[in-house]
Amino acid sequence: MYLDALPMGSHAIIDKVEHRTATDAIAARLNELGFAPGEPVQIVAVGPMGRDPIAVRLGSTRFALRRGEAARVSLRALT
Repeated sequence: MYLDALPMGSHAIIDKVEHRTATDAIAARLNELGFAPGEPVQIVAVGPMGRDPIAVRLGSTRFALRRGEAARVSLRALT
Protein backbone atom coordinates (compact mmCIF):
# COMPACT_ATOMS: atom_id res chain seq x y z
CA MET A 1 0.00 0.00 0.00
CA TYR A 2 1.08 3.57 -0.58
CA LEU A 3 0.55 6.64 1.58
CA ASP A 4 -1.89 8.20 -0.89
CA ALA A 5 -4.24 5.19 -0.40
CA LEU A 6 -4.10 5.07 3.40
CA PRO A 7 -7.55 5.85 4.86
CA MET A 8 -7.91 8.95 7.02
CA GLY A 9 -7.10 8.25 10.65
CA SER A 10 -5.20 5.06 9.85
CA HIS A 11 -1.66 4.42 11.01
CA ALA A 12 1.11 2.61 9.14
CA ILE A 13 4.87 2.25 9.04
CA ILE A 14 6.98 3.57 6.18
CA ASP A 15 8.62 0.76 4.21
CA LYS A 16 10.51 2.93 1.71
CA VAL A 17 10.37 6.05 -0.42
CA GLU A 18 10.43 5.07 -4.08
CA HIS A 19 12.60 7.02 -6.49
CA ARG A 20 10.99 7.31 -9.93
CA THR A 21 14.27 8.37 -11.55
CA ALA A 22 17.90 8.27 -10.50
CA THR A 23 17.70 11.94 -9.49
CA ASP A 24 14.12 12.10 -8.14
CA ALA A 25 14.08 15.44 -6.29
CA ILE A 26 10.70 14.81 -4.66
CA ALA A 27 11.75 11.44 -3.22
CA ALA A 28 15.02 12.96 -2.02
CA ARG A 29 13.14 15.79 -0.30
CA LEU A 30 10.74 13.35 1.37
CA ASN A 31 13.76 11.50 2.77
CA GLU A 32 15.23 14.78 4.02
CA LEU A 33 11.94 15.61 5.78
CA GLY A 34 12.05 12.32 7.69
CA PHE A 35 9.95 9.99 5.57
CA ALA A 36 12.32 7.11 6.31
CA PRO A 37 11.85 3.35 6.66
CA GLY A 38 10.45 2.36 10.05
CA GLU A 39 8.80 5.72 10.80
CA PRO A 40 5.11 5.66 11.79
CA VAL A 41 2.72 7.86 9.76
CA GLN A 42 -0.93 8.78 9.99
CA ILE A 43 -3.33 10.55 7.62
CA VAL A 44 -4.96 13.32 9.67
CA ALA A 45 -6.93 15.18 6.97
CA VAL A 46 -7.62 15.28 3.25
CA GLY A 47 -8.49 18.12 0.93
CA PRO A 48 -11.97 18.91 -0.37
CA MET A 49 -13.81 16.00 -1.94
CA GLY A 50 -11.05 13.63 -0.76
CA ARG A 51 -8.37 15.16 -2.99
CA ASP A 52 -5.22 17.26 -2.53
CA PRO A 53 -3.62 18.04 -0.20
CA ILE A 54 -3.24 15.19 2.29
CA ALA A 55 -2.24 16.14 5.85
CA VAL A 56 0.17 13.56 7.22
CA ARG A 57 1.50 13.24 10.77
CA LEU A 58 5.07 12.02 10.97
CA GLY A 59 6.16 11.97 14.61
CA SER A 60 4.96 15.26 16.10
CA THR A 61 5.10 17.12 12.77
CA ARG A 62 2.37 17.54 10.17
CA PHE A 63 3.04 17.81 6.47
CA ALA A 64 0.75 18.65 3.57
CA LEU A 65 1.51 16.45 0.57
CA ARG A 66 0.04 16.17 -2.89
CA ARG A 67 -1.25 12.72 -3.78
CA GLY A 68 1.54 12.33 -6.34
CA GLU A 69 4.12 12.92 -3.62
CA ALA A 70 2.40 10.57 -1.18
CA ALA A 71 2.27 7.88 -3.88
CA ARG A 72 6.07 7.58 -3.61
CA VAL A 73 5.86 6.43 0.03
CA SER A 74 5.43 2.66 0.33
CA LEU A 75 3.90 1.42 3.60
CA ARG A 76 3.70 -1.75 5.63
CA ALA A 77 0.96 -2.57 8.10
CA LEU A 78 1.45 -2.08 11.81
CA THR A 79 2.39 -5.31 13.59
